Amino acid sequence: MKSALPPLGDLEHELLSILWAADGEMTAAAIRKQVARKLKDATIRTVLRRLEEKGYVTHSVQAGTFIYRPKESAESAAADAVKGIVERFCGGSIERALLALADAALVEPKQLAAIAGKLRRKPR
Repeated sequence: MKSALPPLGDLEHELLSILWAADGEMTAAAIRKQVARKLKDATIRTVLRRLEEKGYVTHSVQAGTFIYRPKESAESAAADAVKGIVERFCGGSIERALLALADAALVEPKQLAAIAGKLRRKPR
């Protein structure tokens, strides 16, 4: 079982979201062009290095240029984050977590029933 990745800061999440949306590989310069705010190349590279240290991205070098790619999909990272929350706040009980979401009106019981139906039909 892999351990949960460290949490992301806002800028880290923004850069990782750009990588996920690209569905592949990007250079730091290409990522910078898609960032909403004006940032220097050095800032982008620093954040990408932190993302790599935290285990979210990896890189290769092609013709002297770092090419970054996410280590896992957005869905997989979200599942890991939820798992950490379930373990930390609900004693590892997904049932407790889902009941809490329903109690807080973040998910409707009908939605949970529909998901349960899809899971029953899903081949294992």
